[in-house]
Amino acid sequence: MTRSCATALPLEREPGGSPAPAADAARTGDGRASRSGAGFNPTVHGLRGVAAMMVFLAHVLGGLGENIYPHDAAYLAVTEAPWNFGRWGVWLFFVISGYVILPSVMRYSAREFALRRFFRLYPLFLAFSLLFIAVNAATGTMPELNTLESIVPALLLVNLLTHTEQLTPNAWSLSYEVLFYAMACLTVHTALRRGDRVLTVLLALTAAGLVYRFPAMAFFLTGMGARLLDERGLRPPPAWRPALEALAFAGCLYFGSIQHYDFMLKNMGDPRNYAMLFFTSAYFYMAIAPGSVTGRLLDRPSAFYLGTVSYSLYLAHPYTYLTTRLLFVRLGLFSAHWALSLALFLSVVIPVTLVFTEIVYRLLERYPYQWYFHERIFHRRNRERLESE
Repeated sequence: MTRSCATALPLEREPGGSPAPAADAARTGDGRASRSGAGFNPTVHGLRGVAAMMVFLAHVLGGLGENIYPHDAAYLAVTEAPWNFGRWGVWLFFVISGYVILPSVMRYSAREFALRRFFRLYPLFLAFSLLFIAVNAATGTMPELNTLESIVPALLLVNLLTHTEQLTPNAWSLSYEVLFYAMACLTVHTALRRGDRVLTVLLALTAAGLVYRFPAMAFFLTGMGARLLDERGLRPPPAWRPALEALAFAGCLYFGSIQHYDFMLKNMGDPRNYAMLFFTSAYFYMAIAPGSVTGRLLDRPSAFYLGTVSYSLYLAHPYTYLTTRLLFVRLGLFSAHWALSLALFLSVVIPVTLVFTEIVYRLLERYPYQWYFHERIFHRRNRERLESE
């Protein structure tokens, strides 16, 4: 499994509230209904599922290219652009995290915020991390990761700061998520609840330093900016929105397909990184507007379901992909006709992954949260609206 196209999912939900349902606002399409930022935004939820599937399918394409067809020029030429574009799901996830985290840190005390993030995130992460450690110890595939210097920072989710590897596939970007959660919580609570201006400035400067050191964190900030603009209903005129949304997505599609982005400090001399940041942020903001094209396309149960299980899908799919790939190799099902082999592989790995994802979601993601808080992760208030805790 290549680690270069992994991602983390935003693990927060939009807060519940009293405004009119976002779905009703989406039907008006004129921006006069309740602002989508004030309550649950179904398009944001659906985009999670889209991004998770993008990463999953990109891993399939890239993984087969690396391990099965590394010398097939035709396969590599056809799959390179969609494999690159799968990486875009990473940055979209980060923007979504920035969008949903601000009201959460304002809604809960610092202690409850930390507890909710822990039970939402850690049980599933720990289960797959321990699985990786056990399998790696038994097989010796990556002996350099069987050390306390690698295992302890990985389990504490501070490996980004210690410059060590994450363990379970995809979890490298969870370190970005957790670092962002911590800084957002500390800064907001210091500024709004303690009113300590000096410490707030110091925390803001620390956050700025982290964004400079880890430029990918800028996507979280643009998501927070989208939330603030959304809550104020600041948008282009309705007549312009479809064209601007299409233009922004075209920018994402073009720049996301031409190369694989890491958003490390050493890469930021390339102006395409800034174009990717701009178009991703602009597209997200236009997509979450009432009556957007994206919103209408995602207004279906399948997108909603994928949004709900997106975190489980993110952590589960590398294991089903690898298992299915090894089975195909043993049975000799990968042939020189790569298009037919790819179609057959997708027809097996997608349903297997979705079934495994559902099991993982129920047992390791939903159950621990409900056990501790005695409530569901998501609450349905009525047929059109879903509220968070």
